[in-house]
Amino acid sequence: MQPAAQISPKFFYDERGCALFEQITRLPEYYPTRTEDAIMARYEQAMAEAMGPCQVLIELGAGNCEKVRRLCRSLAPRQFVGVDIAAGFLSRAVQRLQQEFSPMAARAVAADFTQEWALPADVPRAGRLLFYPGSSIGNFDPAQAQHMLAHMRSLLGDDGALLIGIDLPKPREVLIAAYDDAQGVTAAFNRNVLQHVNRVLGSDFDLQDWAHEARFDAVHSRVEMHLRALRPVIVGWPQGLRQFAEGETIHTENSYKYPLGTFLGMLSRAGFGRKRVWTDARNWFAVIHAHA
Repeated sequence: MQPAAQISPKFFYDERGCALFEQITRLPEYYPTRTEDAIMARYEQAMAEAMGPCQVLIELGAGNCEKVRRLCRSLAPRQFVGVDIAAGFLSRAVQRLQQEFSPMAARAVAADFTQEWALPADVPRAGRLLFYPGSSIGNFDPAQAQHMLAHMRSLLGDDGALLIGIDLPKPREVLIAAYDDAQGVTAAFNRNVLQHVNRVLGSDFDLQDWAHEARFDAVHSRVEMHLRALRPVIVGWPQGLRQFAEGETIHTENSYKYPLGTFLGMLSRAGFGRKRVWTDARNWFAVIHAHA
């Protein structure tokens, strides 16, 4: 029996994937972006006071750099470093940010979070704030997320801190709608991963053979995204081929919804100390500031 097929979610983010994800964040069903933004807007002053002076603002998974603009205004860091896997998309976004906040030095760093990575040696270590918004930590299973948090802690000096957004558990129907919108944008985003894999691996996936599917796994408190074969399919690439039966799926993404207490414990085990939490009125989302 063949092992279950998987594609890493890092392959979502080619140029088209980045553009589609921007569309997703504006969909009425997709609550995380607007809920996190509302928290950041409501508590902007309190967050700035809690974080104190920031010399180097580092956004992980920076994408279009839209979310970090508020922090650039309220914290006025000397330097901004945007880190993301989509190098070209990121570079253009950082250039726009540099134009908007001209006294601040801004730079882009292309990095794959699923691998070991490091900041450039000339990025000052003192006064670092790592910003990881959008509940992206939920794309990693708990063991991977714990490892990532420990790595984030290793990037900080004793005066550093982490500001991170996490998606909290909520009703299944809300979650499924957020990952399977009525306009089909999430479906297009999910299927686009096959186009990217075709270019990277030289495979011959046909998007018409695959349907988007979102599931909720209550045991693991996660939304899963899959691509389901609509008919028997044989996919080839230079090193081999694979048969898929009708109905067989490729698992493309998990999005864990961590209870707040569970995630705070993960931060403590990663070496973070004092923490402060801001949430929305429905407790759907949390933004956490954790000192190194």
